Amino acid sequence: MFDLARDGPVARLSLNRPEAHNAIPHAGWAELEAVLDGLADAPPRALIVHSHDPGQFCAGADLGDLAKLANDALARREMRVTMRAALARLASLPFPVIAAIDGACFGAGVALALACDIRVAGHGARFSIPPARLGISYPHEDIARLVELVGWGQASRLLFTAAPFNSEQALAMGLIEIAESTAWSPANQLATEIASNAPGSLALLKRSIALAATGVLTSDAMDDAFEMSFQSDEFAQRLAAMRTRSKTPGNGR
Repeated sequence: MFDLARDGPVARLSLNRPEAHNAIPHAGWAELEAVLDGLADAPPRALIVHSHDPGQFCAGADLGDLAKLANDALARREMRVTMRAALARLASLPFPVIAAIDGACFGAGVALALACDIRVAGHGARFSIPPARLGISYPHEDIARLVELVGWGQASRLLFTAAPFNSEQALAMGLIEIAESTAWSPANQLATEIASNAPGSLALLKRSIALAATGVLTSDAMDDAFEMSFQSDEFAQRLAAMRTRSKTPGNGR
């Protein structure tokens, strides 16, 4: 279901279940968490989440698995808990994560994209969160991420109507950050640009952004980390390189 590839400082996580339009089965969430845990030993500087088949990002949860939940309370809880753990793991990775979305992005696919830091969509992308059509709700943590990203009113619009939205509409409501003709090229360009920066800085910035997004306006821990970052080898090396470049004739500085 999930394949991981490395290209220097950029890793790529692809959804690879084309026969089901990348619908995520219940077992897929535990697989996703395990794949992400595998990045701990050699973390990349950026991760792109995309589809192996660029015409279909994710059709959502596997409907066959959902049908089995009606009379199985234990399975319902297990599905919710494993999904929460996988998406929380994705959201907490100490490096930026970019979702490259081409084609349909429905239900659980939107939840997957919401757990990323930046969302890039192609013009053919379509978004929908359809639980209201199925007579069910949506996991609360995913609703919280949605409200945090697009606001109360737009989240209500997405959830209450269950209507599809194109990439232009998704960009206007704040569901995605970038809309291009296709997602793959700008997502890779963005990942390459991010990966050129210091990994320690990226990790600290991501932590601060996550805190700020939850309403934390001051943090002694993050202030201490900011001050300590001036003692890092990364700072010393990059400052020296920047000063060397500034002395080089013809560099425009």
